[in-house]
Amino acid sequence: MRRILVVGGGYAGFYTAWKLEKRLRTDEASVTLVDPRPYMTYQPFLPEVAAGSIEARHVAVSLRRHLPHTHLIVGSVVHIDHAHRTATVRPVGGAEHELPYDTIVITAGAVTRTFPIPGIADEAIGFKYVEEAVATRDRLLTAFEQAATMPPGPQRRKLLTVTVVGGGFSGVEAFGELLSLATALLKHYPELSPDELGFHLVEVRDRLLPEVGDEPARWVVRHLEKRGARVHLGTSLVSAENDHIVLSDGTAYDNHLLVWTAGNEANPVVARHTDLPVNRAGRFPVRADLRIGTPYAAIPDAWAAGDDAAVPDLASAIPGGSLTVPNAQNAVRQGKRLAKNIVADARGRKVKPYKHHSLGTVATLGLGKGIFQYRRIVIKGLLAWLMHRGYHVLAVPTWERKVRVALVWFSALFYGRDIVSLLSVQHPRAEFVVASLGARQRRGAGEPIAACTAAPDETAAAAPRERPA
Repeated sequence: MRRILVVGGGYAGFYTAWKLEKRLRTDEASVTLVDPRPYMTYQPFLPEVAAGSIEARHVAVSLRRHLPHTHLIVGSVVHIDHAHRTATVRPVGGAEHELPYDTIVITAGAVTRTFPIPGIADEAIGFKYVEEAVATRDRLLTAFEQAATMPPGPQRRKLLTVTVVGGGFSGVEAFGELLSLATALLKHYPELSPDELGFHLVEVRDRLLPEVGDEPARWVVRHLEKRGARVHLGTSLVSAENDHIVLSDGTAYDNHLLVWTAGNEANPVVARHTDLPVNRAGRFPVRADLRIGTPYAAIPDAWAAGDDAAVPDLASAIPGGSLTVPNAQNAVRQGKRLAKNIVADARGRKVKPYKHHSLGTVATLGLGKGIFQYRRIVIKGLLAWLMHRGYHVLAVPTWERKVRVALVWFSALFYGRDIVSLLSVQHPRAEFVVASLGARQRRGAGEPIAACTAAPDETAAAAPRERPA
């Protein structure tokens, strides 16, 4: 049995393992996948999760459910020694151990890129994982509840102020959906007015959405500003300390919710702890057939795809000088090609290069609003938004997830989006701790305690334990 190790369960890793299960015989090879999370997040839906248009769990594809023949290890690969075909694995809650393999597939994905800006580590929230999208939504909804109980003034304006840093697809989509949610919420809060909303999009470049043309990008800016937003182009974040935003153009204001989407970088844990070659950007140099190496020589039994791989773009008009864009569209298709090539290589057949022509770019800008571009064709507004939903409900893996997402959208046509905040989920023991402290104080004051019907052993087991600060 050939042992195949897949490092990372994102787009490329999930699709590689998924297709390997379908193509390999059960007695031909075993597949092990290592990832810190037991699910794959379909990231294009995160803006709609933040806006309450999609249930959070529906964008998380369970690895155990959909990879039944793959051995899943929830943890991290902290070192790769390819010369000896071993990887050091650190399971969640377990001890590090060496895991031998015959073939390795590195699809560890990217991590959020940050900068040493004062206040970022304390105030900002990322937008790469479903937990972050849910927290972003709950904070905005809770801010509306708090603001509705306050008199008009600076503190109320602060609660209704949102800043998104990063003008790529993730940032623009998150910003557009949050703006759409906040505008829709106003009808439920007659105490608040549209003038009190403060939405700021900050981008260091002089334009948004580098993947689309100049005119569509300018249209997006005009569209967002028409809806009451402020777009700061050619501007960087200087400070975010104490909920106070300072921008490089001199703008300064108090802020409540800060979302950071200013790009990604290659996974540093994998890139810095391996004997496999890595380029200056921390990505593995990959041949067109997705094997790690140079165009003249490949490293045996080592493959890579997705955000960690510098894959040559054979569809580019620039021969030999362009790499595939590290996005979901490429990662999914690279994972599928990777699985086919691994099987072909194991069976002594010829592997094929990865070549994919872009299907265009599409982005949501809020409920009923979007933009699509394919070469010179540009579509705006409702039709582009429908195209966004149609494409992604087809692209999200497994029919189970497609159906769940479609049903939520269908119900929203009649009942609208869910506007319930569950911010307390982030602190599930808070109410229980308060109740326990109150019981202790009543005992100390000599107040009678209601009779407990539980057995003595059960009562002792349920008693709260002292924890160090």
